[in-house]
Amino acid sequence: MNKSFFAALIVLGLVACQSTPPKEEGAPVEDRTPATGAAGATTAGTTGSGVTGTAMGAGQSALRDPSSILSKRIIYFDFDSYVVKDEFKPLIEAHARYLQANRNARMTIQGNADERGSREYNIALGQRRADAVKKMMLIFGAGEVQIETVSFGKEKPRVDGHDEAAWAQNRRDEIVYASDF
Repeated sequence: MNKSFFAALIVLGLVACQSTPPKEEGAPVEDRTPATGAAGATTAGTTGSGVTGTAMGAGQSALRDPSSILSKRIIYFDFDSYVVKDEFKPLIEAHARYLQANRNARMTIQGNADERGSREYNIALGQRRADAVKKMMLIFGAGEVQIETVSFGKEKPRVDGHDEAAWAQNRRDEIVYASDF
């Protein structure tokens, strides 16, 4: 009885300590619209993503083109961390610029964790990972209403296994566009 009560008290404490960050006013975003008046955003600073202001139909092909950075949809994290690694920032920026150029596009960022830790802890960690990527996309110019976040915790592993190689593949965010459903 005492163990159950203590566990419930800890979970309640964790939930109570979780707070919603204050709503920030718009972050300053550098305007990279070409002076020629062409519509859309570009991905200057990313490696050849080819993301431009296109109609939704034309942009859809970039999402499925294996040579496009937009076809990459997974961001990996270190153990017990929700800090976005530098290697994934160009990928996140490219997706944010795509959303900026295609205001009707919608995505869900699915946060995941490896099997270690409790169910509740991993749900919270997956949510923090998804929220970290969303916040970065908002800074790069994506719209708040375009991005939804959800956490699956350890419930949706990418790789079955009980070793570091499997765990590393399961500590991730997945970007899923509404058009992918």
